Amino acid sequence: MELAVIIFLFLVGIVFIVKGGDYFVDAASWMAEVSGIPKLIIGATVVSLATTLPEMLVSVMAAARGSVDMAIGNAVGSVTANVGLIMAISLICMPAVIRRGDYLMKSALMLAAAALIVVSGAAGETGTAVSAALMAVFGLFLWENVSSARKAMKACGEDSGRKKISGRKEVTANLLKFAVGAVGIVWGADLLVDNGSALASMIGIPERVIGVTIIAVGTSLPELITTITAIVKKQSSLSVGNILGANIIDLTLILPLSSLVSGKALPIAETSARLDLPACLLVGCIAVIPAMIREKFQKWQGMLLLAVYAAYLFLTLRAV
Repeated sequence: MELAVIIFLFLVGIVFIVKGGDYFVDAASWMAEVSGIPKLIIGATVVSLATTLPEMLVSVMAAARGSVDMAIGNAVGSVTANVGLIMAISLICMPAVIRRGDYLMKSALMLAAAALIVVSGAAGETGTAVSAALMAVFGLFLWENVSSARKAMKACGEDSGRKKISGRKEVTANLLKFAVGAVGIVWGADLLVDNGSALASMIGIPERVIGVTIIAVGTSLPELITTITAIVKKQSSLSVGNILGANIIDLTLILPLSSLVSGKALPIAETSARLDLPACLLVGCIAVIPAMIREKFQKWQGMLLLAVYAAYLFLTLRAV
């Protein structure tokens, strides 16, 4: 009975995170629009940060409570799931020709961040130097996003005026969405961390495994929903762009924040350094390097990513 309750509360946490994230992103986007911030900059900054809030809160809460393996596993595992599972589905369903310039900077930043994480794994911890380097990559990501958005606005001549508020009901609805979304994400993250730890302890599975599998996939559901929507609307750039942006934030912001909250460098377990971190870098390389060379995302990349992700899950569960 106790195990059933723990699993139920764990699943409730995932539902709260997904729905809370949905409400929070909608409300945050509306607030930015009525303040007069251009839509392209909203997408580049506000929405990108909001969609990664579930992963961020789960890892930060886990680190604050001493569940370091879960904090690292969720942050890195979410990236691996985003690329090896979600982006793979997108590439299989929507192979596309691209412009190298649209993706090159984000691809390079994602791989640089993943490489820094692998280096920290070899060192056995995310120390001050690695955290500072990751934050620098995050700064470059924000600068590149805003710069690209401004150039696109200038080229398109988009009106950056404020969105008009239709009435008090609209304000009330969006403020309520913002509050409910924020509470849902926080409460969902709390349920995930508490019951994830309890589940790991009860069935004898390491917290790292829970973090890189169930929690990582659960907190990546917003990206999965975005990808499914993009597939239906045949907007491949929306799917891939969202995943690359989410991955950069996951890698560059979550671990430094988790280290700050814990008050010390995050120790990285040997198994994580040997398996989780290289897997994250490997799927990233498979996803973006061929595309940058040939200027197109191809179906075989998606198939290979799924195969690598399946092998990674097999090795992870086999090591338990």
